[in-house]
Amino acid sequence: MELMRSLLFAPGNHARRVEKAFTLDADVVILDLEDAVVLAEKVGTRDLIVTALKLNQPRDVLGYVRVNSFETDFCHADIQAVMGDWLDGLMLPKVESAAQMQAVEWMMASIERERGLPEGKIDLLPIIETGLGMTRVREIAESGTRAKRLSFGAGDYTGDLNLIWTQDEMELLTARAEVVLASRAAGMEPPLDSVFIDLNDNEHLEKSAVRGREMGFQGKLCIHPKQLDAVNRAYSPTDDEVAKAEKYAAAFQEAEAAGSASIQVDGYFVDYPIVERAERTLALIERIRAKQK
Repeated sequence: MELMRSLLFAPGNHARRVEKAFTLDADVVILDLEDAVVLAEKVGTRDLIVTALKLNQPRDVLGYVRVNSFETDFCHADIQAVMGDWLDGLMLPKVESAAQMQAVEWMMASIERERGLPEGKIDLLPIIETGLGMTRVREIAESGTRAKRLSFGAGDYTGDLNLIWTQDEMELLTARAEVVLASRAAGMEPPLDSVFIDLNDNEHLEKSAVRGREMGFQGKLCIHPKQLDAVNRAYSPTDDEVAKAEKYAAAFQEAEAAGSASIQVDGYFVDYPIVERAERTLALIERIRAKQK
């Protein structure tokens, strides 16, 4: 499982911002061909993105590209242009059906075969960000493609449903819960949460990130480098959480060897579900420590 606490967007047509993005503490850099690039520059930006991905190899972060949505005139050519051994994943916006996912999967597999790339190695990351997409999120999650996880986009979602996107984001609770539930039901990894667009409100950014983790997300999309610290912190286990996980895992292993499957540790009931969560915490901190070496 890849480390995906923070995913930072960078406009594909801004060379300096792209170059800087690869030096920051994001787990994933997403070079954008969609919303951050004006229509007149979309075609020319494809080559700029490929050049940037090639130049930033090897790298300590994953390199993704957000192509334009399936229904646009740009999507197919975007995919054709950016796929290569320099790419870790494609982000597909405004996904609204399993059929769209399967069509893009077919494109990707065909290109991989043509170019001698390992089939299935390049990730496909859909964004659920419309009302129609949300009503079909379970179908999308179960589409049978290479996608390992979903992501949620609140900006387009609130616009599509005429919602007011508030600082406390209570209007997003139902949508977030549905994305998490659909992911789990389909056997996918935990999903990735939406961006937070107020760059001057660090308090609510932190609350948004913490709530996302509490609701079952594994990471958050970011639109500015200054958001990375709060997001990485929110999606990393604390020292106390790691210590408790180590204690629970060790005590349960000893108890299990003695024939017991439920024990108390410091007054806290510990059984298999609690140990499984502890093991996930320990696996996550190991991935974080490995990246920091």
